[in-house]
Amino acid sequence: MTIAAAEAPVLVLRDLHKSFGATAIIRGVNLTVTRGQRHGLIGPNGAGKSTLFNLISGHYVPSAGEILLNAQSIVGLAPHAINRRGLSRSFQITNLFPRMSVAENLRISVMGRHGHRFTLGRPVSRLAEVAAEVDEYLEKLRLTRRRDDPAGDLAYSEQRTLEIGMALATNPEILLLDEPTGGMSREESAYTVALIRAVTEGKTLLVVEHDMNVVFTLCDQISVLVYGEVIASGTPEAVRANRGVQEAYLGEAVA
Repeated sequence: MTIAAAEAPVLVLRDLHKSFGATAIIRGVNLTVTRGQRHGLIGPNGAGKSTLFNLISGHYVPSAGEILLNAQSIVGLAPHAINRRGLSRSFQITNLFPRMSVAENLRISVMGRHGHRFTLGRPVSRLAEVAAEVDEYLEKLRLTRRRDDPAGDLAYSEQRTLEIGMALATNPEILLLDEPTGGMSREESAYTVALIRAVTEGKTLLVVEHDMNVVFTLCDQISVLVYGEVIASGTPEAVRANRGVQEAYLGEAVA
């Protein structure tokens, strides 16, 4: 891959707005995520982070502005259509099939990417390419020993890991992670960050996270969203030193 290709924008937001009635939530956001970048999005509660993720992934339609995925507009597309164009996401609330096994949850994502569907005429166990990929993801996610357990029986951190794996199994160009370590202990959080770093090697990430240690450890670029506007973007060091960010959100703890 050339330097120009590596630095090409994967996701571009241009003057993006979203209002609900008379209430403006997103107010002219401009944001660029380049190929291979691990981009963190931080901000206080009510800043609009989840709304922004819902706009990007097609769950909301913008009031104004552009969303470009690989230079093509995705505004107005349904979430599944956006996924097929190379964007996948996890959610704040774990979104699994709890009665299905860990392997079956992963199989659904892998089969969808290959264009397969469940069918009575051809047992999924015969799809060798799918089975091989499921085994590969189980190993990457360190969930091989839990492959036959119902997803609902996993520990919370394992459920979050499985959900990230399901999003990753669609082989997206860009992966959106919504608070991947939310609700975890410090030890679980550190383990999950290391795992994310390993399984997403070479992938483009956009990560919303409240834990500052996670963001500054995992991400190489950070944008700060306050009241629906990006007030700063840059390297972790530059954001940490930004006086406006310190005053608006991070405070002396990051100074």
